[in-house]
Amino acid sequence: MNRRDFSEHLGWSFGAAILWSTSSNSCKKEAPIVLSKTWMEKLLGENDLIVSKLLKQQIVDALHLNYGGIPDQFMIFHPGSTAGFIQRLTTSYVMSGSAYFHSNHVVLRLQQAIDFLLKKQHKDGTVDLLTTNFHSTPDTGFVVEPLALSYKLLKKDDLPATVELLNSLEVFLRKAGNALKIGGIHTPNHRWVVSMAMARIYELFPDPGYLDRIDEWLREGIDIDADGQFTERSTAVYSPLTDRCLITIARILGKPDLLDPVRKNLEMTLHYIHPNGEIATEASRRQDQYLAQTPVAYYYPYRFMSVHGQNGRFGAMAHFLEDKLGPEILSGNLSHLLEDLSIAGELSEEPLPIDYARHFKDSDLVRIRRGEMDATVLAKNAALFTMHCGNSVLQAVRMSSAFFGKGQFVADDLTVEEGTYRLSQKLEGPYYQPIAPELIATDGSWEKMPKDKRSQSEIQKMTYLLEIVEIENGFQLDFLAEGTDHVPVAIEINFRKGGVLQGGEKIDQLEDAYFMKSGPINYKNEEQTIQLTGAIHQHAWTQLRGAEPRIQATSIYLTGYTPFHHRLIIGKAKEV
Repeated sequence: MNRRDFSEHLGWSFGAAILWSTSSNSCKKEAPIVLSKTWMEKLLGENDLIVSKLLKQQIVDALHLNYGGIPDQFMIFHPGSTAGFIQRLTTSYVMSGSAYFHSNHVVLRLQQAIDFLLKKQHKDGTVDLLTTNFHSTPDTGFVVEPLALSYKLLKKDDLPATVELLNSLEVFLRKAGNALKIGGIHTPNHRWVVSMAMARIYELFPDPGYLDRIDEWLREGIDIDADGQFTERSTAVYSPLTDRCLITIARILGKPDLLDPVRKNLEMTLHYIHPNGEIATEASRRQDQYLAQTPVAYYYPYRFMSVHGQNGRFGAMAHFLEDKLGPEILSGNLSHLLEDLSIAGELSEEPLPIDYARHFKDSDLVRIRRGEMDATVLAKNAALFTMHCGNSVLQAVRMSSAFFGKGQFVADDLTVEEGTYRLSQKLEGPYYQPIAPELIATDGSWEKMPKDKRSQSEIQKMTYLLEIVEIENGFQLDFLAEGTDHVPVAIEINFRKGGVLQGGEKIDQLEDAYFMKSGPINYKNEEQTIQLTGAIHQHAWTQLRGAEPRIQATSIYLTGYTPFHHRLIIGKAKEV
């Protein structure tokens, strides 16, 4: 497939929009496509509202050190924030329905913003992410994307008023491109970020050096597993980012094979969506782990792949996100829809999966969905089990014991057999003998005589097992901890704050924490209620030595001693 097959379309009027191919230097009119006027108008209206707020935040004092920039909440001026401002402001500037359409004042503000970025750009072409990365190639890539997209929209708009602005953007982009062609990265997704950024610059200012460097990164192969998940497993942030990067590279450079991992990841993600529209993040290896996040970043990939992959489930997912999130949350995608109006219209739909049990072996988890109830079973994670019933959210079920200060249950294995999900872990707690005479440190230093050089004795053992079985409207959890007797055990059940708890005995020393001495306990948020059945209370110690810190949530504790065998029922209850 060549670049013409991925020709991009540009235009910004509503109704029957004229598409313009940019697969060559000339502008070629294509057949018109009818857009969803109401939806695009809503996106533009929300974009204008955000622009109005950002204009008030922009520093317009010419004597200010950060003149033209946009601060964050801590008054730190990140180049990425200002680049995002340029993208939003450009979008409003080129759209005829905007309050900022072709405003000379907007051109001034855009010029001030790019001048800020030129000042912050280092001689080597890079910029800083002031929270962590300095002279950063990948963060330069993140800044390049909105600037290159803005350049493209302004160039197509083709007004004399923006010539100087385009020249300034070109200076930044060319200088950044020189850095991208030689710079290094930190994380797996950075390879695709810098490659995407180079593809965007190449589209505007062709240079074979960009293609050589992109191919050098692509030779490493796309880091996707058999489940359809990328290395970082970051379902809310870096997986959809990788999707967008691969789409952009494929589209601009005519590399359709790069859409295969995108399709695979989007298929998997369909099974990570909670009934309330959030996405499962528990298995993430990045900063989104355990956070309540929406799949907003998947909107563009689902729309694009729905059209270019002719996939009705992807179209249904894009419409689901529109319904759940609305134009305010999704307005940041407007510029991408302007870039390719072929993905901006109505989409074909097929039913989304809402009734399944899927074992994602490479990600060490099981996802179960039954209509308005879903659950996740996790290995290699302290959160063994999570559950959603509408907006009632059980964030985590965790278990620990006071076994040698290392007793947090983090399953080594997850097995699935005839509807039973088994999580297991084995621990040992040894004692150590005197070290061999020839290994004794002459100065008596303990650190110079490491434990692994000492023989072990009185080895204590601990076996954990959690069996989870799906039952009607819920799950049966059978816990086992045995091997060394009379070890204190605590099960911690965490509900997301904001609901109403009925039952349980308040723990005086802890905020929003309760013992489960009898049952049942009900937790309700809006219309749905999660019910716990299976009380046990044999001691009052909740923060066991070696256990992970308590989650900031509404916490329920069950306590006992080894040998510990206990059954807990977690299910959807009727309204109470």
